Amino acid sequence: MKQNVPISSLTTMRLGGEARFVQEINKLEDIDTAYQFAEANGLPAFVLGSGANTIGRDEGYKGVILLVKLRGVEVVTERPESIIIKAYAGEILDNVVKITTSKKYSGIEALSAIPGTVGAAPVQNIGAYGQQISDVITEVEVYDTKTRQIRTLSKAKCNFGYRESIFNKGVAVGRYFIIAASFNLAKGQTLQPPFYTSLQKYVNDHQITDFSPENIRKMVAKIRSEKLPDPKIIASSGSFFKNVQLTDDEVEKAHANGIPVWQENGKNVVNSGWLIEQAGLKGKEFYGMRVSDKAALILINEAAKSYADLSLARAKITDIVWKKFGFVLEQEPVEIK
Repeated sequence: MKQNVPISSLTTMRLGGEARFVQEINKLEDIDTAYQFAEANGLPAFVLGSGANTIGRDEGYKGVILLVKLRGVEVVTERPESIIIKAYAGEILDNVVKITTSKKYSGIEALSAIPGTVGAAPVQNIGAYGQQISDVITEVEVYDTKTRQIRTLSKAKCNFGYRESIFNKGVAVGRYFIIAASFNLAKGQTLQPPFYTSLQKYVNDHQITDFSPENIRKMVAKIRSEKLPDPKIIASSGSFFKNVQLTDDEVEKAHANGIPVWQENGKNVVNSGWLIEQAGLKGKEFYGMRVSDKAALILINEAAKSYADLSLARAKITDIVWKKFGFVLEQEPVEIK
């Protein structure tokens, strides 16, 4: 177990003070040991994967960060038209997408090139280009800190919603350590045009007719590489604001004001990046945080030295968007606190 580790070294936004303790979780036995240590010393615990969607705060963390390193991908069940695979929480999600699309399995190909681990995917029910992880999850294997036992939660028990689940909303937040997730994938092509706007534009511009899982992966990865910074190179945490959800009554008002609304997984959605761009903020810098000039939904840490700088920048951006459109932007990355 390591002590006094800078959280800035564990997260891709590269902000945050020191974590008092950091314990790598390389095998199942490490989970119970880490939680017992935290309980014996009266300390909180926080589970962290690759740190791609997590923000550190200036005061650091006075507890134990559990750094997930559990690896492995295995076949659970195979049928003529589908396959269920189990991936462990420390696996990089994009590696799993690469493996499955190379075998012509579909269901997560549009989630290509998303930074982060398998364990993080169910927490915020990540999604992109018309797919979300809850579409294919069958169950999530967890360590229950309340009973100190390993359990299996069905998809229904995970309470998936837009960028939310039982793991990040409600009374069970912090109760479960995700060990692995099982995905039900189809064999062969499932995604068909018309696609999500930017993907469809790429298809049209390049006159593509091959919509196999492997080719969808290639297209999505190309689009993302052109728009989104690589967090290994440029300090950011991916999409910083959630898209805005509207009620049916609010849709009419949005349309009347020229604001585009579309359906995403049965929800009325306004693209927060569009709002930020239309507010004239694309490429602007606030307190060392720059709104990406390629994708306005991305905040890049160019010179910010503290969480306080990020907080000021976030407040400035959300205030400007609120005054122009009347929509409240909500931060997507979680915070270690």
